[in-house]
Formats: sequence, structure tokens, C-alpha cells
Amino acid sequence: MNTEILICGVDEAGRGPLAGPVCAAAVILDSSRPIGGLADSKKLSERQRDLLAPLIRERALAWCVAYASVEEIDELNILQATLLAMRRAVEGLQVRPARMMVDGLYCPQVDIPGEAIVKGDSKVAAISAASILAKTSRDELMLKLHEQYPQYGFDGHKGYPTAAHVAALRLHGVSAVHRRSFKPVRDLLPCG
Repeated sequence: MNTEILICGVDEAGRGPLAGPVCAAAVILDSSRPIGGLADSKKLSERQRDLLAPLIRERALAWCVAYASVEEIDELNILQATLLAMRRAVEGLQVRPARMMVDGLYCPQVDIPGEAIVKGDSKVAAISAASILAKTSRDELMLKLHEQYPQYGFDGHKGYPTAAHVAALRLHGVSAVHRRSFKPVRDLLPCG
């Protein structure tokens, strides 16, 4: 009988960008189907992430990716929207974990015991896997937004506040997918 305690790793991608939703993923790894090369998504190349993401989806016992919208970010603030996306990801798992381990300082409010681990994405394999799924899923979504709004260059910077993105914002104005509560965007909005 397998008495393994199921732990889900949770991480997010997209807290810092000026555009697009924040994305969170929850992953329960299967110890009988290990995945080599898991690491903090920021330490992996795009190619490495793109190779690992389908392996994670295929081999994990359960996984879920969830979002909090631009409107939710503007209404709640980025931290609360991130926790909301994390909660949605954990609650969306098809298998119920006994515990969750979350990258960072805060755990979402769910009825599962949790632990926040600073730099957890480089310490806990399940968090690394969640980090990779969150990052690749959000990047994919930003490529779709690029098709709708090519003038902003989302395919390159994925919504992050690069010089090119800020210049495009100044030139083309604020789009429906920009976070109005973030200073560089807010500064370009008409008063009132």
C-alpha cells in the first residue's frame, strides 16, 4: 500500500508585468515517474522550460493552471490577485493533496495545510514544476495577446516593463489588457 503523503507545489508567474493576467500553477508530482532537470523557471532557458512543461503535464499525478485577470489585479492589488490565482490552481487539482508548499512569503487561503518557502522554486521539485507550468502557460497567453495587440511587442517582453514596452505604451496608449493600477500605466491615463 502506498502511504506517500501527497504534496502540491504552488508558484506564480507574471507579478511584475504591466499587462496581462497573473498566472499560478499547482502540481502534485508522481514519485514513481521522476522528471529530471526541474529547477526555478527563471534559471532555465525558454527552450528548457518548453521541453519540461509537457513532461510535467504528462507525468504529474495532478496539475492545474489558473489566472487572475487584469481587472482582478486592479481591483484587489497584485498580491491578493496572485493569492487568488494560486487558490484557483490548488482548488482545481483533480487529486486532493495533504499539504501544499508555496514559493514565496504567503499561502493562499485554502483548506489544506500550507507552508510558504522563500526561494522554494529552487528547493522543492513540485514548486519548480509549478513555476515552469505557470511561466510557460503565461508566456503562451501573452503570445496570443500579441496577435490581438501587436503594437506593444508582447511576444518579446511578455508584458514586463521594458524600455520598448513603455515606449509603445506612450505611443499607442493603454490597451484593455494593461494593468491600470501599475504606475507606468496609471501615469498615462487621463485624470478623472
